[in-house]
Amino acid sequence: MDAGAFDDTGFLTLADGFTATGEFVDRKSRFIAQLRHVSGEREANSFVDEVRALHHDARHNVPAWLLSDGRERCSDDGEPQRSAGMPTLEVLRGGGLANVCCVVTRYFGGTLLGPGGLARAYTLSTQLAVEDARSRGGLVRMSLVTRVSCCIPYAAYGRVERLVADCGGKVKDSIFSEEVQLNCAFLSGDERRFVAGMRELAAGEDLCLVGEPRFGEF
Repeated sequence: MDAGAFDDTGFLTLADGFTATGEFVDRKSRFIAQLRHVSGEREANSFVDEVRALHHDARHNVPAWLLSDGRERCSDDGEPQRSAGMPTLEVLRGGGLANVCCVVTRYFGGTLLGPGGLARAYTLSTQLAVEDARSRGGLVRMSLVTRVSCCIPYAAYGRVERLVADCGGKVKDSIFSEEVQLNCAFLSGDERRFVAGMRELAAGEDLCLVGEPRFGEF
């Protein structure tokens, strides 16, 4: 996932396949928020369609989604302007979330709540879904990660492995052939110290192939 609108502090998202829910009732109107990880606009629209099909008998299905590249969208789906979609989106923004889509279903209870009451209900139901994800371990932090690969002699394997750890990195996998290829990951910026250390170990030779920073789990 390419780095986009978020900086190297990263963002929170939901684990793949995890759906969080939150429900709030006000004067017999039920607000059911469903929150899921999405990788792009197409996946977000697919989730919105899925919820609308499931709750086809509801008065409103209010969607809001936010992506790590800065794209976002919301709709009031027939509710008074800015009383539903925007409050839902603001919860996602305020929680530092990205690559998520939330759909809040409303079953009308017979009493008009007014724009203020609606905004409160959509906000609270979305907050409850976020809290459900947090309490059940469904939130994942995505950080800006730089991957580094290097080929080294077998005799240097242990020393380089320690250097990776000393620089705050992780060895993701090792490929053993005539030499050892180490594929490592660092929080972006930390790889510079490792690359400098490798150059020192190799008497000035550059053994590292450094990738572009991307958001990922670390």
